[in-house]
Amino acid sequence: MQLSIFPLRLNLLPDGVLPLRIFEPRYLRMIAESSKRGMGLCLLGKAQDGGFSPLLAIGTRVEIIDFDRLDDGILGVTVKGIDRFRIRSLEVEPDGLLSADVQLLPGWQHAPLQPEQHILAEKLGQVFQEHPNYAAYYPTPQWADACWVVQRWLEVLPLAAEEKFSLMASNDYHDALHFLLQAVQEEDAAIRQH
Repeated sequence: MQLSIFPLRLNLLPDGVLPLRIFEPRYLRMIAESSKRGMGLCLLGKAQDGGFSPLLAIGTRVEIIDFDRLDDGILGVTVKGIDRFRIRSLEVEPDGLLSADVQLLPGWQHAPLQPEQHILAEKLGQVFQEHPNYAAYYPTPQWADACWVVQRWLEVLPLAAEEKFSLMASNDYHDALHFLLQAVQEEDAAIRQH
């Protein structure tokens, strides 16, 4: 499958929703051609010595669910994550747009959160309450679905791109789930010590 690639410092996973501001000509072309050729988002890694940020090889294929001309004249596009992919080969088109041959990866299996894992849904609910504009993208949050909760956490948690990449590259969400539970427990322990 061929996809146009939009490199970002943010990540998106299946069922995630993200607003984008599109103004560079190459990305306007990507949006215009999205019905013929799909598009994917890929995380940019940590900048190297020369200031170059490498593109990480796992991304998410997205579909456009809404678009609008913003007050400043820039095109606003809202995308939704469909499935993860791995880049097999990458080429740069004459205008600088990245085009990749990708292999779609199997979706993470959905399963209910276990009772001891409900704290992840509760803490994510707090994030939604504190950020109503973000919460508005998810009118029917899947609080009981472990996969959905883990994917939303991986989008909002301020982790280094390489850390997110290693969790996104897993065949299932269990590594990320254990990582998140440990992070929440450490945070709670730190709060209790103060």
